[in-house]
Amino acid sequence: MDRTEKQAFVQALQAVFAETSFVLVSQNKGLTVADATTLRRRMREAGATYKVAKNRLAALALDGTSFQGISPLLKGPTALSWSRDPVAVAKTAVDFAKVNDKFVILGGALGTQTLDADGVKALAALPSLETLRAQLLGLIQTPATRIAGILQAPGSQLARVFAAYAKKDEAEAEAA
Repeated sequence: MDRTEKQAFVQALQAVFAETSFVLVSQNKGLTVADATTLRRRMREAGATYKVAKNRLAALALDGTSFQGISPLLKGPTALSWSRDPVAVAKTAVDFAKVNDKFVILGGALGTQTLDADGVKALAALPSLETLRAQLLGLIQTPATRIAGILQAPGSQLARVFAAYAKKDEAEAEAA
């Protein structure tokens, strides 16, 4: 990379760090090209990005951002992953690390909070943003359906009472 490419790379990473809420740092010693391709594909499917970056350039891009706390993790062959949904990145990375021992999660940062590998695993255990939205929508809709049921109940009970009186009257009329 020449100097202008390095500057462009640092600026691109700074733009990413300004937009995202979570950055994961992983180490990939001995990861094959096929494994790296599989990981990239899984990250892309989860809406995340996986990028191998030179540590010095990544550290320059981290300066002045809320993710400065992960700079000490940038040693050896590291890669950065990020997404708008922090749980998606963490889940994908943790799942991949379970099946590939050459991929090691070093830590990450969720906003200004620096996480170690256990913190990332705990984040991966949370439900995804889409699941949380669906649960919240369900909680919001449940009271509305209960209110509608309660409002309809008296009307339907009255209808049943009227129907019972009508049947009673019909039975008395037939008997007479």
